[in-house]
Amino acid sequence: MSEEGIRILLVEDEQHIAQGLIFNLRQEGYEVVHAVTGEEALHLLSQDTFSLAILDRMLPGKIDGLEICRHIRRTNPQLPVLMLTAMNRERDRVDGLGEGADDYLGKPFSLDELLLRVAGMLRRQAWYRPALQQATNYHLGRYTINLDSGQLTDDTGRNEQTLTELELKMLRLFIDHQDEILSRAFLLESVWGMTPDTETRTLDNFIVRLRKYFEEH
Repeated sequence: MSEEGIRILLVEDEQHIAQGLIFNLRQEGYEVVHAVTGEEALHLLSQDTFSLAILDRMLPGKIDGLEICRHIRRTNPQLPVLMLTAMNRERDRVDGLGEGADDYLGKPFSLDELLLRVAGMLRRQAWYRPALQQATNYHLGRYTINLDSGQLTDDTGRNEQTLTELELKMLRLFIDHQDEILSRAFLLESVWGMTPDTETRTLDNFIVRLRKYFEEH
C-alpha cells in the first residue's frame, strides 16, 4: 500500500538513531523530515504540514520534546504524537502522556514495534476522519463538545479547549456505549489497536485527561 503524501516529523538528536529511523520509515513509504533541536522542530511545524510527529524528549538547546508536544497541542491538537525517549520511568511516561502525547515508546526500542505503532496511529487517524463527517455537538453537563472539530466550551462560551484526535475517539466510544461497562481490553484495542494483554498506563492517563476537561475537581 502506498503511503504517498504521509509526512512524518522526526525530532531526534542522536544521529545513529535518526539515520536508522529515517531509512526504515522511508522504506515503508513515508516522507520524513528530520529536526535535531526543538527550535528547528518548531520552525518546521510553523512552515509545513505533517501527518505524525515522533519526538525525542531530551534535546540540545532550550526546547525539549515536552515543550514541542505542548506547542503541537496548542496549535494542532489532532496531530498524532509518538514520544520516543530514553526517559522511560513510569513518572516520565505519565508526564509525556499528560502533556498530550498519544503514545510513548522507551529506548532501547524494537524497530518492528515502532513501525507497527506508527502504522497503527496513521491508520486510526485515516479511519477516524471520515467518521467525523456526521459529527454533531454533544452536551455533557455544562460543557458542549463539537465531535467534528474537538472544540470544547463551557456554558459561558469563554473557556475553550481542543481535544486531541484520540481523546475524541475515546469520548465517542463512551458516548456510543452509554450505561455500559467498557473493559480496559476493549478500550485498548478500539482506540490504540493494542492487544488485550498489553501492559500500559496510556489508557489511565487518557482517562485522567478526559476527567480534567469535564470535572470540576
